[in-house]
Amino acid sequence: MSLNQIFSIAGSSAAAQTIRLNTVASNLANASSAGSTPEEAYQVMKPVFSVIQGEALQNSGVGNASMQVEVSDIQRIAATTEQRQYEPSHPNADENGYVYYPNVNIVSEMADMMSASRSYQTSIEIMVTAKKMQQRLLTLGQ
Repeated sequence: MSLNQIFSIAGSSAAAQTIRLNTVASNLANASSAGSTPEEAYQVMKPVFSVIQGEALQNSGVGNASMQVEVSDIQRIAATTEQRQYEPSHPNADENGYVYYPNVNIVSEMADMMSASRSYQTSIEIMVTAKKMQQRLLTLGQ
């Protein structure tokens, strides 16, 4: 594996983790937003990662082609349990006085945020290490 392939893989991983962090931030920001029906309440977003293999790997069967990580989809997860509260004075209350809240698990989202942040940091550290290796490789010929 060449150093350029390492940069490609680590860079695509960092970009994917950025999208993951953005979805977590959106979920946390909308955790207390209300809707007048369960369908109008905010739905939790989760990114779906996939690995893209280079054309050379697919065509030749050789494992030297570059791979990348990408976000293939961002799925909206409908609430599995109803988060309904009786608040007749709320502007989004239905005719019975109920307001529907999203099913955002704050603890799970915070754990996901920490995981994405550490994965992003690891990808950046891999690129820094690869850069140092390239610089040392250039000094060998002197």
